[in-house]
Amino acid sequence: MSKTQEVVDVIIAQGMLPLYFNPDETVSVEILRAVYKAGVKAIEYTNRGEAALKNFTKLVAVRNAEMPGLLLGVGTIKNMQHTIDYMNAGADFLVSPGFVKEVADYAVSKDLFYAPGCMTPSEIIAAENAGIKFIKLFPGNMLGPEFLSSIKDIFPKLLFMPTGGVDTTKDNIEGWFKAGVCAVGMGSKLISKKLMEQKDYGTIENETKKVLELIASIKK
Repeated sequence: MSKTQEVVDVIIAQGMLPLYFNPDETVSVEILRAVYKAGVKAIEYTNRGEAALKNFTKLVAVRNAEMPGLLLGVGTIKNMQHTIDYMNAGADFLVSPGFVKEVADYAVSKDLFYAPGCMTPSEIIAAENAGIKFIKLFPGNMLGPEFLSSIKDIFPKLLFMPTGGVDTTKDNIEGWFKAGVCAVGMGSKLISKKLMEQKDYGTIENETKKVLELIASIKK
């Protein structure tokens, strides 16, 4: 099986992709442990601060030591330098807030999963023409499920995942799945700043478990 397909299968199976960043290495590691305990098999760590690469390198080491089967991806990839840095650090997949042509070309040539953020049909077409099969609709709350419902027929071969403002409520998640997404990206609504500040890893684990169960029941 291709590496890209492996990531696609895992994200579709869990129906969501949790994502977070924390400047503190220990907090970053404990959050990873919490979501892994909740049953997550793929997660995105966002490249959002000075400490991101160093923290990510630590996460890879912890994953290798104690979390078999966990795919670790990196988000907010905006150029080739980010791509090379994180691939060298051991990233399993790449996610961007926008469509970056050189990253797409690199990913396709190396059979790497790359999900570019797209907001318009033109961006989605550019990504599709570059050989990308998995689109991150971003920001999801600005676009809404209606957007996907209106364009999905034009892109029968693509998979869609909204990220940004996706809520943990049944109504919100169900609306997206009815519109035809294969998964939802879950950031601050799931792993909130408040829970991170309080270092409340138990609640992060429980909330993640709840969302995974909710998505499994919606997909039935």
